Amino acid sequence: MIPFNKPYINSKVLCNIEKVCDNECLDKDIFIKKCEAKLRKITGSKRALLTHSCTGALEISAILTNIKDGDEVIMSSFTHPSTANAFVLRGGVPVFVDIREDTLNIDETLILNAWTPKTKAIVVTHYAGIGCEMDTIIKLADKCGIIIVEDAAQCIDSYYRGDHLGSMGDFGTISFHSTKNIPIGEGGVLLINNSNYIDRAEIVHKFGTNRTKFMDNKADKYEWVDIGSSYMTSEIIAAFLYSQLSNIDSITIQRLNIWNKYLSGFEDLEKEGYIKRPTVPRECWNHNAHIFYLLVWGGKRDFLLNELAKRKIQSSTHFVPLHTSKYGKKFYKYLPVTNVVSNCILRLPIWYNMPNNTVDYIIDNVKEVIYSVC
Repeated sequence: MIPFNKPYINSKVLCNIEKVCDNECLDKDIFIKKCEAKLRKITGSKRALLTHSCTGALEISAILTNIKDGDEVIMSSFTHPSTANAFVLRGGVPVFVDIREDTLNIDETLILNAWTPKTKAIVVTHYAGIGCEMDTIIKLADKCGIIIVEDAAQCIDSYYRGDHLGSMGDFGTISFHSTKNIPIGEGGVLLINNSNYIDRAEIVHKFGTNRTKFMDNKADKYEWVDIGSSYMTSEIIAAFLYSQLSNIDSITIQRLNIWNKYLSGFEDLEKEGYIKRPTVPRECWNHNAHIFYLLVWGGKRDFLLNELAKRKIQSSTHFVPLHTSKYGKKFYKYLPVTNVVSNCILRLPIWYNMPNNTVDYIIDNVKEVIYSVC
């Protein structure tokens, strides 16, 4: 079976983990600080805090946004439940907005109509490592006086007009889950781009305490000073991540080669009206090839998925839209594009060191199956 995903693991991982164990550095934060510095350099953010997950990073952003009961948060429905959960846990109400058919990102032309005096923030999910229309969104947020949280879970090494995704809003969150381009099993980072939130972010991140100042000898005692939780990661996980980040350029280049091979390989199918390929706006050309998907028209998506499985190719659908999910129905909105996309999308295998002949085999079999039923 050709797997949908094969997590990349750098050969230096064990070496770095051994350094942590041999030097009894489990609580020294050496690799944590190295990773945070490297991620600041990669993203251009003012502060980076490693977290146990991207979900944790989103939850910190919800606390820093000061979400209270009844506060509204604009977001797309075509996203992971964590995007909404982080704010619902604080009493927030998700206000779902439809997506664009070309990028599957939030439709920026619909945001203003979703705004009310209760709106506290907008969370923009950059789907597949392709940026939302941030210029417009930033102007709207400034006009309405709301905070921007970038859910850049899929976006390590992806850019919008030269700015790293996750570095343009007040906060950004990135995932290092095993399905991501830089995988460590579970992990994430909170990017803080507004200096006004840095001090409190450090507190919330570390149990609601002044641990950072205490460890830096800027406080004479370690104490509880605000709400917070244990959102930190471990030194061993950070050692793992630091190894993975060292190969980020090679990972992105290889994935882009596969992604572009798919793009050209399915050009004819799109011209003939059977599928739609991903669209990359000009301002997002420098992306990370996190996902390659097809929108399969005519109700043939599930048939294609099952036929590919018979041919030993593992493909995958994606999000159940939050507004149609069991819990999310209470926030239901009519979102026609989201509804169509969720029923048509099929993601194809893409991973580091994927052989060219494997990509060719997948392209040939997708075409063969689609032509057989159309």
